[in-house]
Amino acid sequence: MSTAPPVAPTPLTRRPSMLSRLAEAHATGALQCGPGTLYLVSGRVVHAESPASPGLEVLLTTGRRVPRAVWDEALERAGVPDHVPCRLVKEGLLSPGQAEVWWLTALFDAAFFALAPRSGPTRFQHGFVREGGGRQRSVAADRVLRETRRRRRLLDGRWPGPEIDTAPVLRRPAAGPGVPVRLAAVLALADGTRTPAAIARELGRPAFHVLLEVRRLAVAGLLVLRSCDPPSDDRPSGHPGGGRPPVPGPPDPPDVALLRRVRDALEARL
Repeated sequence: MSTAPPVAPTPLTRRPSMLSRLAEAHATGALQCGPGTLYLVSGRVVHAESPASPGLEVLLTTGRRVPRAVWDEALERAGVPDHVPCRLVKEGLLSPGQAEVWWLTALFDAAFFALAPRSGPTRFQHGFVREGGGRQRSVAADRVLRETRRRRRLLDGRWPGPEIDTAPVLRRPAAGPGVPVRLAAVLALADGTRTPAAIARELGRPAFHVLLEVRRLAVAGLLVLRSCDPPSDDRPSGHPGGGRPPVPGPPDPPDVALLRRVRDALEARL
């Protein structure tokens, strides 16, 4: 791993604007955010990681695009994880286009969480270069920012709100057949102990996509938030998990036939 002489990390504020400034300055180093890190080389983003995001290895292996044994063998030959996609391309196991798409998918997913608002302290470590960082793919910082903002708008425009993004979620008993296969896989893991991020990791899917699917299922009334609070002796009856009750789903649609009968009955009495 090649690094520049150690430099004391510099506290930053307003990550998006600072990321733009670092790009304009052609900076090289690690932008360390509360829930993740963005790595820059000459002002361009070469890698992003976050504990909330599965990462390329999980997306390819758990998502069954590449068998685990194949990944491990390619890693042994490549030496570092960053070089595995190139090794898979050389061996004909991924096309160059597929490798590019999955690399961007992992980068944008992690960057979304790393650049989340109110995510904690942020520092930039000047001159830091990741192991195996030579001749990497890179993407312009402004493109990362645009994609992050687009995803934030998509998420903010969906009910029920950010609380369901980080807490364990629970499938409602009424969730029956007729759900698309992709959503059914999310429901199957919504057992009240897994968060959306945990579900994403087990399915090998981008965490942002799973957040959208979780909110979609909540809107449909098929999934609710399950409180992480430990059960207590004085918990209200009807809340088997203890703590605050789950986030309610949207109201049921009105019974049109019943409303018409009520209207007809009222008109008959006039």
